[in-house]
Amino acid sequence: MNFISWNIDSLNAAVEHKSARGEMTWQVLEKIAAAKPDVFAIQETKLRETGMTKKHQETLAALFPGYHFYSNSSTARKSYAGTMLITKTEPLSVDYPAIGAPGEMDQEGRIVTAEYENYYVSTVYTPNAGSDLDRLTDREAWDDAYRAYIAALDEKKPVIFSGDFNVAHEEIDLKHPAQNHHSAGFTDEERTHFSQLLAAGFTDTLRRLHPDQPGLYSWWAQRSKTSKINNSGWRIDYYLVSNRIADQVQSVEVVDTGARQDHAPLRCEIDLTV
Repeated sequence: MNFISWNIDSLNAAVEHKSARGEMTWQVLEKIAAAKPDVFAIQETKLRETGMTKKHQETLAALFPGYHFYSNSSTARKSYAGTMLITKTEPLSVDYPAIGAPGEMDQEGRIVTAEYENYYVSTVYTPNAGSDLDRLTDREAWDDAYRAYIAALDEKKPVIFSGDFNVAHEEIDLKHPAQNHHSAGFTDEERTHFSQLLAAGFTDTLRRLHPDQPGLYSWWAQRSKTSKINNSGWRIDYYLVSNRIADQVQSVEVVDTGARQDHAPLRCEIDLTV
C-alpha cells in the first residue's frame, strides 16, 4: 500500500493558488493526487473551525475521486494547525481524540486516526516548543500523552502513523546540529521524548531503511532564501510503524518539491498482505 504524508501549510492556499507559493503548493498537491495514494495524511490544514468550504470539498473531490475525507480543525484558534486523512477505503471508524494534553492543545485539531480491519492509520501535527522554548514544558507533556495514546492503539492492532513531529531526532537529521542544541526541535528534551516514543514499540521507517544516509531532510526554513538550494534542512516529518510490521515497509522517500521551501511530503510503501 502507498501512504503519503505532508504538512501542507494551509490547504486553502493550495486550493486557491493565487500566489507564486500557492501555485507551487498546488503543483505538489496535484503530484500527490496523481500518485493515487491509499491514504494521504495532511497536517497544518489551517481550516476554519467548520472545516472545508464548498470549494475545498469540490476541488479535493475532483483531485481524489472516490476518496473519503476526514478533517480535524482547531476550535481554539482561528485558521490554525489542523489535520486530515484522505483515504481510498472507508475506515471502520475515525477518531479525533483528546489525549489529555495541556492548555488548548487538544482543541487544536492535531490528530486524526482511522481504524481498519487489521491496523490503524493516524496522523499528527505535534506542537512546536516555541522560538524561545516558552512552550517546551507543555510540549514535553504533549509527548508523554501522545506516546500513551499511540501505545494504547498498538495494544489492539498495528499502527501506521505519520506527520510533522517537530523534532530532528539525531544529529544526522539536520544540517547544522552543533549550533542548534538549544533550538526548538533539537533540544535534548524533545529528542529524548522521541527516543521514548520509539522505545515504546515503534520504528522510524526512513532511518531503518537508510540508517547512515545524511541529507535526507523534509523541511527547509522559508526565512532563508538559500536553505533549499544548499540543502540546509531538518528531518522533522516521519512515518512510524509498530515494530511488528517494520519488516513489511518496502520503501520511504522524501517527495521532490522543487524550489518550494518549508515541508516536503513523505511517501511510504508497506506490504500489508503479509
